[in-house]
Amino acid sequence: MNDKKTPRRQFTKQLALGSLLVPTILYAQNKSGSGAVIVGDGEHTYECLHDWGLDSLPAQHQYGWTSNGVALDSMGQLYVSHHGAPGSIFVFDQAGRFVRELASQHRVKEEAAGHGIDIRTEDDGEFLYLSPDHASMAFTKMTLGGEIVWQKGKSDLEKDSGLKLSRYRPTNSSFRPDGGYYLGDGYGSSYVFEYDKHDSFVRAMGGLGNQDGKFNTPHGQWLDDRDGTPKLVVADRANQRLQWFAMDGTHLKSVGGFVKPADIDVQGDWLIVADIGASVTVLNKDNEIVAKLGHDDEWEKRVMDRKQNLRGKRPEWVAGLFVHPHDACFDRDGNIFVSEYVAGGRVTKLRKV
Repeated sequence: MNDKKTPRRQFTKQLALGSLLVPTILYAQNKSGSGAVIVGDGEHTYECLHDWGLDSLPAQHQYGWTSNGVALDSMGQLYVSHHGAPGSIFVFDQAGRFVRELASQHRVKEEAAGHGIDIRTEDDGEFLYLSPDHASMAFTKMTLGGEIVWQKGKSDLEKDSGLKLSRYRPTNSSFRPDGGYYLGDGYGSSYVFEYDKHDSFVRAMGGLGNQDGKFNTPHGQWLDDRDGTPKLVVADRANQRLQWFAMDGTHLKSVGGFVKPADIDVQGDWLIVADIGASVTVLNKDNEIVAKLGHDDEWEKRVMDRKQNLRGKRPEWVAGLFVHPHDACFDRDGNIFVSEYVAGGRVTKLRKV
């Protein structure tokens, strides 16, 4: 669904493709005749539906400063965390209709502080793991209905780890196959904290640095089990790379080639990276970049130029191109939902063609 109140320029011709180091289709013209822009090519071809669900938001509901995270429950409902009002999460059904708002406790005065959001099915139901983007707030586990199960703030992490955290601003969480989980203090200490299935502290990984095993803004993480061996993969944003770790915390490898990798999801053989550098990047099982969806090199230069402030200039956005992807997740049908760090928020559904 599109925001009918705001005009946007339409890009009507295919951008010329330059010399590429990887087999990447940056942008494709409309092939379906539906009026929607088609991005990608071959197995990675999608209809690009910007502002999905936006028209269904009730009055006084807005993404505000940004839309941050996306996650799907077992019914296919989409949960979007944001910095707007009210609450800090909007929930939509599969058709893009607004269902409810949640997590009003994650607010600073009049502004929500929703950031990282992930959902896991456990023995006694489905649960949200939330990382509010504010130093005064705590990682939170809550039911899909909004009941808080536990919270872990700065003092809890310091007590558990024995570390003194001069900075603390949580960004994202992820899950282990044994029932444990990780909590990432991405905007704060640059540690990723591991807990077991009994909520007992295991280890603190990383800390600030650019060496292998260290992080500079570990913004998001996920479980990568594409080769049958589960590993933790971390979006080490300011170091412009992904890092993989064994389940015992041992560093395995680092892969560069990103602008500002923000978060990760995995389905089948594919790993996707929401990159603030104007792309949703697709990696194969060998962790080679095979596609950059909604991306163009010249457009990337524009959106990464802070002086132009394109994140706040919706009339200048181009259909079929991303501004600042902040999170992305697959649904069960292989479609991809993307949230962006832009003023007023934007959720895009990439419908697999």
